[in-house]
Amino acid sequence: MAHRHHGLAEVDHDHAHHDHDHFHEHVQTATAASRAQLGLVATLMGGLLVLSSYYIQWFSSATDKYRIETSTTGVQTVVYDYQFHMDLVAAVGAILLSIRILVHAVRNLIRGHLHMDELVALAIVAAFAMGDYRAAGVIGFFLLLSELIETRTALGARASIEDLIRLTPTRARLVRDDGTETEVEAATLGAGQIVRVRPGDNIPADGEIVHGESTINQALITGESLPVDKVEGDPVFSGTSNLTGALDIRVTKTGKDTTLGRVQDLILQAERTRIPIMRMIDKYVVWYTPIVLMLAGLVLFFQRGSPSALSNAITILVASCPCALIMATPTAMVAGLSCAARLGILIKNVAQLESAGRLNAIVFDKTGTLTTGELAVTRLSPAEGVDAADLLASSASAEQLSHHPAARALVNVAREANVSLHRPAHFEEVPGQGVVARLNGDQILVGRESFLRKRGVNVDTATASAAQGHGLSQLFVARGDRCLGWIGLEDRTRPAAREAVQQLQALGLRRVMMLTGDRQAVARKVAAEMGCTEFKAECLPQEKLDLVEHMRREGYRVAVVGDGVNDAPALAAGDLGVAMGAAGSDVAINSASIALLNNELTRLPFLIRLSRQTRRVVIQNLVFGVLFIVCVISLGAFGAITPVWAAILHTLSSFVVVFNSARLVRFGEDQPTHEQIMGESAPTPTAASMAAASA
Repeated sequence: MAHRHHGLAEVDHDHAHHDHDHFHEHVQTATAASRAQLGLVATLMGGLLVLSSYYIQWFSSATDKYRIETSTTGVQTVVYDYQFHMDLVAAVGAILLSIRILVHAVRNLIRGHLHMDELVALAIVAAFAMGDYRAAGVIGFFLLLSELIETRTALGARASIEDLIRLTPTRARLVRDDGTETEVEAATLGAGQIVRVRPGDNIPADGEIVHGESTINQALITGESLPVDKVEGDPVFSGTSNLTGALDIRVTKTGKDTTLGRVQDLILQAERTRIPIMRMIDKYVVWYTPIVLMLAGLVLFFQRGSPSALSNAITILVASCPCALIMATPTAMVAGLSCAARLGILIKNVAQLESAGRLNAIVFDKTGTLTTGELAVTRLSPAEGVDAADLLASSASAEQLSHHPAARALVNVAREANVSLHRPAHFEEVPGQGVVARLNGDQILVGRESFLRKRGVNVDTATASAAQGHGLSQLFVARGDRCLGWIGLEDRTRPAAREAVQQLQALGLRRVMMLTGDRQAVARKVAAEMGCTEFKAECLPQEKLDLVEHMRREGYRVAVVGDGVNDAPALAAGDLGVAMGAAGSDVAINSASIALLNNELTRLPFLIRLSRQTRRVVIQNLVFGVLFIVCVISLGAFGAITPVWAAILHTLSSFVVVFNSARLVRFGEDQPTHEQIMGESAPTPTAASMAAASA
C-alpha cells in the first residue's frame, strides 16, 4: 500500500505541476493577446487620424479655404485655414502609429543592438522635426503593415502545426480495472493505462490496440490518403481519427512524446534553423545601417540649401529598410517546409532542404526501403531427422524478441500453423548477422551461414540444400552445434520503387546504389528490378558506413535512405539522411535529418524538385529585394519620390516577396497525398503449404 500511495502522490504532484504550467501559459497568452489587441486599436485610430488630416486638406482645397504665402527667399507655400487642425490630428495619429517603432528602436540602442528598424525610426523623427506629421504617420502605418504581413505569413506557414494541434483531443475515456469508464483530461494519461475510443473520436495518445477492430484515418500523420484497417496488437497514433469500430487502447506515449508531438516539435525546430545564405546576411548586416546613414548624409551635404534635401534624406531612410530582403529567404524556406509537411516529409533543418537539390548520389538500404520489409516464409528445409515443426518452433521462439522483418515473418507463420512458442531465457541479437537464444537449456542460433560457422556449427549439408533456393533470403537454424536446417523467405519490392529510381536518375543523380546484408543472388535480383546502377550484398552496418564515407571522399553529395533503425550510422554519415516510414519510431525520427512519415518512395524525387524550386524562389526574392532598395534609394536621392510613396512602395515590395514565396506552399499539389505502396497482400503460407514445401 505504501508503494501505491507513493505513486498517487507522484501523480498528484505531476498534475499540480501541469496545472501550474498551464496557468502561466494561459496568463502569458492572455497578456500577449491584450497587447496585440491594444496595438491593433492604436494602429487603426492612428490611421484614421492621418486619413482625416488628408481629408481636411482636400476639404480646404475644395472650398478655397487656403492662401499662398511667399517667404523672403521667394519660396511660395500653401497655408490652409484649418492648418492647425490638420497638423494636430496628423501629429496625434503619427504618434499612435510610430510610438511602438520608436520605443523598439530606443530599447535596441540601449541594449547595444543595432538593427535596421532604427533607420525607419530616424526617418519618423526627421519627419516630425520638419513638421511633416502626415509623412511620419504614413511611414509608421506602412511599416506596421509590413510587420503584420510578415507575422501573418509566419502564422500561415504554421497552419500545418495548428491543424496537428487541433487533432489532439483534450478529453479521454479512461477504462478502470472494473471495466467502468471515466472521462479524464487527455494530458493526465500515463503509459499502461487503457482508454476507450468510440467511432468518430480522435485517439488521445499513442498506443496499442488490446481489444476491437476498426478503420483509422491517419492521413495527417503518415500521409496515407486511404484509411487503414487496424486489429488487436496494431499500433495507433495520437490525433488520428477512429472511423468505424470501438477500440480499447493501451497507452504507450502521451503528450510531446507521441508521434504527433514529435512532428510538431520537428516543424518548429526546422523553422528556427538558418541556411548558409541567411547566416551570411546576418554576418554583414551590421554594416548596412552605417552605409545607409552615410548615403543619407551625403544627400544632405550635396543638396544643402535645397528645400527638398531633408525630405530626400527621409525617403532614403524609409526605402532602405530592407523588409523585402529580410523576408526573402525565411518566407521561402517556411513555405517549403509547409509544403513538405503536407506530404509527410519532416525536415529538421532548413539547410537540409537547401542541400537536397545538390545531391548527385543516393544509397538505398534494401529491406524496408526498396522492398516492403514484410517477409513471407515460403520454404522450410529441415535437416535429415528433423521435423519441420521443430525447425519452425525453434527458430520462431528464438526470434520472437527481435524486431527484424525476418523475425516477424517467422513468428507470424508459426502462429498460423498453431506451433507453440516458448519464451527464451536468454536473448542476444547481433546486428546484420543473427540471434542467439537459450531455450530449455539449449543454445539456439538463427542467422546467416557465416554466423553459424563462426560459432562452430557444421552447415555443409544444409548449404548444399540451400543452393537450390535461388532468390530466397535464407536463415540457418542450429540447436547447440547441430544444424536443424534452413528457412527461405521472400520480400516484395515496393510498386513505386522503380518509378522513384527512374525519376532520381532523370534529376541527375549519377549513382543509385543499393546496400543489403542479404545474399548476392537476392541483391542482384532486386537491384535489377529497381534499375540501380550498382549494389553490394552481404554488407554489414560498418561496411555501409565505410562505403558512404568513401563516396563522399570521392566528391559525391550522398543521400542515404533507410528505415532509420539498423541504418543509423550510415544515415548520419551521409550529406542527407532520410528515414522511411518514421511514424511511430523515435529511433527513425532521431537518426535522420529528414523523416518520411510514409513509405512512398516518390517523395524523394519530389523533395529534390522542391529543394531546387525553393532555391530558385530564394534567389528571385533576394534579387528583387536588392534591386528594389537600389532603385527606390536612387529615386529618393534625386527627389523623384516622396517619403510617403517610399513607404507605400516598401509595403508593396513585402507583398511581392510574400506572394512569390507562397507559391511554394502549393508546389506539387498535382501530386496525390499518398499512393497505395502496398500491393495486394500475398497469401500467407498455411501449415499445409509449409508441409508441402518441406517435402
